[in-house]
Amino acid sequence: MSRYARLSATGKLALDVVPETLRPGALDEPVRWAHVSELRDPAPYLVGAELILTAGVNLPAEPGEVDRYVRGLRDARVTALGFGLTPTVFETLPERLRRSCARHGLPLLVVPSRTPFLAINRAVSVALTEAGQREQRRITAAREALTRAAGGGLGELTSSLAERLDSWVALVGAGDVLASAHDAPSPLPPEVRELVATVRAGSGIRSATTEVGDGFVVVQPVYPQATASHLVVVGRTRRFDGADRAILAVGAALLGLVGRAGSDAAELGAAATGLLLGRTSARGVARSLLGSGTARLVAGVPYRRGPGEVAQRPDWLRARLDTPLVSVLDGRFTAVAGASPSRAALEDLRSSGWLAAVGSPVPAERLADAVAEVDLLLARAQALGRPVVAGGGPLDFDALLAPDAARGFAAQALEPLVALDREGDRSLVLTLRTWLAHHGGWEPTAAELGVHRNSVRHRIAQVERALDVDLADPENRMRLWFALRWVPEP
Repeated sequence: MSRYARLSATGKLALDVVPETLRPGALDEPVRWAHVSELRDPAPYLVGAELILTAGVNLPAEPGEVDRYVRGLRDARVTALGFGLTPTVFETLPERLRRSCARHGLPLLVVPSRTPFLAINRAVSVALTEAGQREQRRITAAREALTRAAGGGLGELTSSLAERLDSWVALVGAGDVLASAHDAPSPLPPEVRELVATVRAGSGIRSATTEVGDGFVVVQPVYPQATASHLVVVGRTRRFDGADRAILAVGAALLGLVGRAGSDAAELGAAATGLLLGRTSARGVARSLLGSGTARLVAGVPYRRGPGEVAQRPDWLRARLDTPLVSVLDGRFTAVAGASPSRAALEDLRSSGWLAAVGSPVPAERLADAVAEVDLLLARAQALGRPVVAGGGPLDFDALLAPDAARGFAAQALEPLVALDREGDRSLVLTLRTWLAHHGGWEPTAAELGVHRNSVRHRIAQVERALDVDLADPENRMRLWFALRWVPEP
């Protein structure tokens, strides 16, 4: 029952409804406020869904003028007109007003002289407060029920949402495939498919409503992804009010999270099974999980104060990097992504305490070979204090060399240093990497390595003697920097 119907039925107010003025569905219309007005034309000052109260002080005598007054209220979408009987003005309901309200379908209430307008205002205010509290309790109960249902997976969650909205529900994936449904028509009606296409073509957080047959349908994306491929479609015979839409928003959010988590778990399980049985190659796994046979390594280390507890969680990083392949170990994260994260995502990581580097795209089966490159880029990122992304620019010459040739060059160029490090643990490769990342700066290199600057000078001198090069020559620095990209960090 609407607030209007409950108000009409309130015995203390003794309001009489004029039956012939009630159009179909009038008693279901909401009342958002009660307002007293004796203006000849109050319509410009109304917002809709009001209960207008008048004693007819300025009610026109001519039927045509009364007709114009009633049409104005109807066009302003007021819920009803309450006419107060007053001995000094009108002791009975004017017939011209009754006929006009009946003609135009404007519900008319007769307010007896013993019922002050203030009492009606108060009753509406109380009804609005109670209705708001009922709606909030309903939303809270629905949120709790949907959260419990989420533990049972998509099917249980979909059915719970349908029960809470007294509607059918469909979770529509790419290609309009039903990922989950409860009492939904299959296939979806053409009007619904058109609405789904309209929502997909938009941008941002969107929703759309349409009338289908004798019912109403609402479509919106799952959250938190406004551009998600999955859409929630709900339909029923009644319109959806504010509480319904709040419940739908909760359900959509949970469907998006449960659906994505379930999909990730299933895909990861299938990929791991294929690898263990030898039925799937690394390229096949990358293609199924990342959508491409090539991948990029993304690595990150703490920046300034470092990430908080939440930002250290793999699921937090997974959402920012758009990949389920994330590992956090020893205060550092490593991820395998199908594409380079956006600059905005990398800046988001930095503001959250992670400084990241992104390696070049490589075939999935050669990801292990990319570790050295991303380690070097990460050292560069630490030296610059900003994220670093490999490749894609006009100076990208790595693609000109075959990986095997690059590794061969690196092994030959750095073998003397690797041998010395193996014999005496001198950290010459690490020192050279750090020193070049800091553009030959003695102080920042010493600070990062935790040694005295004279130790850095001594080690760099050893590097020059072992390699027989002059590191003051920028070409030698460039060649060694390139070689270091193909040698794993010690």
